[in-house]
Amino acid sequence: MFFSIIIPLYNRPQEIKELLESLTLQTYRNFEVLVIEDGSVNDAEAIVNTFTDKLNLRYFKKRNEGQGFARNFGFERAKGDYFVIFDSDCLIPPAYLQIVNDSLAANYLDAYGGPDGAHESFTPTQKAISYSMTSPFTTGGIRGNKKGIGQFHPRSFNMGVSRQAWEKAGGFIITRLGEDIEYSIRIHSLGFKIGLIPDAIVYHKRRTNFYQFYKQLHFFGRARINISKFFPQELKLVHFFPAAFTVGVILTIILNLFGSVLAPVGNFILLIFTLLIFFHAWWKNKSVKIAFLSIIAAFTQLIAYGLGFIQDFWKRKVLSRS
Repeated sequence: MFFSIIIPLYNRPQEIKELLESLTLQTYRNFEVLVIEDGSVNDAEAIVNTFTDKLNLRYFKKRNEGQGFARNFGFERAKGDYFVIFDSDCLIPPAYLQIVNDSLAANYLDAYGGPDGAHESFTPTQKAISYSMTSPFTTGGIRGNKKGIGQFHPRSFNMGVSRQAWEKAGGFIITRLGEDIEYSIRIHSLGFKIGLIPDAIVYHKRRTNFYQFYKQLHFFGRARINISKFFPQELKLVHFFPAAFTVGVILTIILNLFGSVLAPVGNFILLIFTLLIFFHAWWKNKSVKIAFLSIIAAFTQLIAYGLGFIQDFWKRKVLSRS
């Protein structure tokens, strides 16, 4: 199998340096790398050029259109049998491509996704964010889990698509706001086989502080409503959980301010949730500091996603605005 690794890039030269360094360590060598600079002001050309003698590497510049269309640009120029998409803020373990190649040989998939985790070099905040996005006590637990609800939808930080699937499905039709989930659903609707490769893990940095994480998750909440515009049946009950959690937190605060007799109920529920996050994160990361930060990350994730979801649900579903 010859893989084409496609990486959209926007104003993140240091990230691409670390990602390319991790790709030089791949034990499976039958691959090329396409870096698509999507109209960056702070481009990475000089950094990418330092890897041309270490990788089968091509670098392109294009006008800014967003990550989905940057990936399409790469698809059209890729030579591989199979396209692999990474976000620029990922580090790839040395055995990744060997694992994917062996898995596809044993049980072929037309498109796949893999889980994400925290590298030992990540900051405590990044590890807490990674925990929150993969925790069974937040909606993140369904992202890289074979027991997830409904059809598995690969995410573009760690996603593979066969050339045959791309030729029939085409590329991304929206450039952001859930473009990867829309693409996964469309590929599956055409009869292609999609699944999770559990061992094809990447180390995903995500955001470096909670403010950036909040903005990202608020965007994700809005994206879920955007996806439902294309596939209404994909808006499931589980997707309302962060919105319900957010409303519950707000109501609990109001009940406490007014001294309501119902306030202790809300306080108890939030206390139990907080303790579950703390002790589970402590067990997973063996760090009290990361456990405390995981509480902040979990509340940030659910509230940011919930507010974004509520915002666009009201705008698009209730008010019927585009």
